[in-house]
Amino acid sequence: MRPLQPVGGPAKAALGLSFFVLFVAAWAAATLGGLVPRTFLADPVTMVQDGWLLLTRFDFASDIGITVWRVVGGFLLAALVAVPLGVMMGAYKPIEAFFEPFVSFARYLPASAFVPLLILWAGIGETQKLLVIFIGSVFQLILMIAVAVGNVRRDLVEAAYTLGARDSGIIRRVLIPATAPEIAEILRLVLGWAWTYVIVAELIGSSSGIGHMIIESQALLATGQIIFGIIVIGLIGLVSDFLFKAGNRLLFPWKLA
Repeated sequence: MRPLQPVGGPAKAALGLSFFVLFVAAWAAATLGGLVPRTFLADPVTMVQDGWLLLTRFDFASDIGITVWRVVGGFLLAALVAVPLGVMMGAYKPIEAFFEPFVSFARYLPASAFVPLLILWAGIGETQKLLVIFIGSVFQLILMIAVAVGNVRRDLVEAAYTLGARDSGIIRRVLIPATAPEIAEILRLVLGWAWTYVIVAELIGSSSGIGHMIIESQALLATGQIIFGIIVIGLIGLVSDFLFKAGNRLLFPWKLA
């Protein structure tokens, strides 16, 4: 093992899996061994049993589907606004000077702080959930994409101008192709943040979704169900992460994953 030396695919998978095995083993030892009361932390066996009960008797699969829909819907709305605006801010400095102070200010505002206002404005329906995810994602995306576009090598732009390109051609044929892999990576990272916002939205004024199940389980001291819900969120996020990486490798084969 040496600094910055890459790890092969099989070894990387084995190392990653080994951490999960050790984590579950430590969890089982702490709970089944009596070190932690099961009232406060369910053991792995109870968690699996509670999860199976949720899926077979309480239609938890529909809650999962609703939460996934909310995340995807709110995130797509944020991406539709953030990608073009971020590209324009990165390409044109006057536009960046106009929007950047507000975007930098807004990205520090916690999305959870908007929940009471959004309930007043949009009620407790799906619009409120989508807006929480939108607010939590859009400002981060805008700024990160603007920085990525603004960091494109200047010599590529100058070479395009020398070859007769116009401003629109610079954006379409230089800036966007040069930053597309990085923009895709930014979208992958911020999608992970969107999951934290949807759970916050579902904890308040919701009758469905994974967050709603978690808050109901808290009232019943059903820690096994709570842990199962958290693990489901992590698994969905892990799958979406792998899908994003596979898509990036397919779309941008010249970019190292």
